[in-house]
Amino acid sequence: MNEMKLVFKSKLVNEVFARTSVVAFLAPLQLSMEVLMEIKTIVAEAVVNAMIHGYEGNEDGDIYLEVCCDDEIVILDIYDQGCGIEDIDLAMQPLYTSREDLERSGMGFTIMQSFADVFHIESRPGVGTSLHIEKRLQ
Repeated sequence: MNEMKLVFKSKLVNEVFARTSVVAFLAPLQLSMEVLMEIKTIVAEAVVNAMIHGYEGNEDGDIYLEVCCDDEIVILDIYDQGCGIEDIDLAMQPLYTSREDLERSGMGFTIMQSFADVFHIESRPGVGTSLHIEKRLQ
């Protein structure tokens, strides 16, 4: 498997950096546009969630993005050391958002889950949140 690790600050401008870095890393696999768009969407949703919800807009927090891939699978691990999620089951509900003040749609986890073959969240309040996502290519 090939592997890439990135660490970047929780600044909204870095969401584009994260997406484009993942796409560039996956370029040798010659994935379809549909699969690339799904992976880009997963990365964008996960990174923005960490920024807005995990770090609550604090731009000094670090976001960790790890990608492993081969011809059969892409594995994404995205984690932060933010505030964590109190109730994962509630956060997973479509249309639920903890940030109504920002007019968030509450669909981020639903969208990521729909594009993934494996989607797992671990979170501890005050410690942070970790997402493990697998996308099969065959």
